[in-house]
Amino acid sequence: MHEHPFAELTPDLVLNAVESLGLISDARVLTLNSYENRVYQVGIEDATPLIAKFYRPNRWSDAQILEEHSLSFELAELDIPLVAPIKYNNQSLFEYKGFRFCLFERRGGRAPEAGDLDQLYRLGQLLGRLHAVGAKKSFIERPELNVVAYGQASFEFLLNNNFLPKNLVSQWEAVVEDLLTRLTQLFAETLFTSLRIHGDCHPGNLLCRDESFFIVDLDDCRNGPAVQDLWMMLTGDRQEQTLQLSELMSGYNEFYDFSPRELPLIEGLRTLRILHYSAWLARRWKDPAFPYNFPWFGTEHYWNEQISLLNEQRFALDQPYLQLF
Repeated sequence: MHEHPFAELTPDLVLNAVESLGLISDARVLTLNSYENRVYQVGIEDATPLIAKFYRPNRWSDAQILEEHSLSFELAELDIPLVAPIKYNNQSLFEYKGFRFCLFERRGGRAPEAGDLDQLYRLGQLLGRLHAVGAKKSFIERPELNVVAYGQASFEFLLNNNFLPKNLVSQWEAVVEDLLTRLTQLFAETLFTSLRIHGDCHPGNLLCRDESFFIVDLDDCRNGPAVQDLWMMLTGDRQEQTLQLSELMSGYNEFYDFSPRELPLIEGLRTLRILHYSAWLARRWKDPAFPYNFPWFGTEHYWNEQISLLNEQRFALDQPYLQLF
């Protein structure tokens, strides 16, 4: 028996899975950069190659994956640019020898340029359109982005599974406990409307092609505050971020009204992402791809950096939050 289920995902299995849908491959398989799932470019005879995404076992239920697909189709029906799963016989989620997978058209692009105001305006328009659709209803099966799911659960997993060097446990535990108390209060005091969001809206998931932006990878979509999909677009010092936020909002508000009352959540959401990322690496550590690609995780140097970063977040939470002009 293989130690990890993805070990059984051989090139032959990938080809056979794709061909099980009636397609004929040219036997070419190219592994693409993906850690959470496994993604491949598969050559198709006399046609453009397709992208095959194989979902990590035991992460999402079928119902949760289909909610992701449903949001993609809602966006596509309104001509909102994104890469949506391809349907075969009116289905988008398939299974082959225990692996669930879907197919996409191949579409290349480049990530936005950090701090580019013109691009931020257009990205704001795209995200406003996304949220206008996301606000029409809530996910039923998919989880909520909140302090318990992203913060408390991450804290407990890392602590209970001995991922930290013993000499740093008490220091890390103290700063995280303090942050979780602050974040719980912050989220309780901040009024926001939870809607269907991308959830992992870093610049690499919003690509530009032919001067137009499109959305990729809704794998982490969930219910949460709109500002979660916006703050990762900002970079630089406070003055630069204020200007960038203004430009982003100019485009965004053309399609969906952003509530400035969500702005205090930005540093709280950044803190949750830091904790969630460490726990994500820990939860995936039995996957051979993770020790190979993240060899620095778990070292004393890594955890010292995390403690320093989390202390910076304590300071950031005490500062005035970003505001619109």
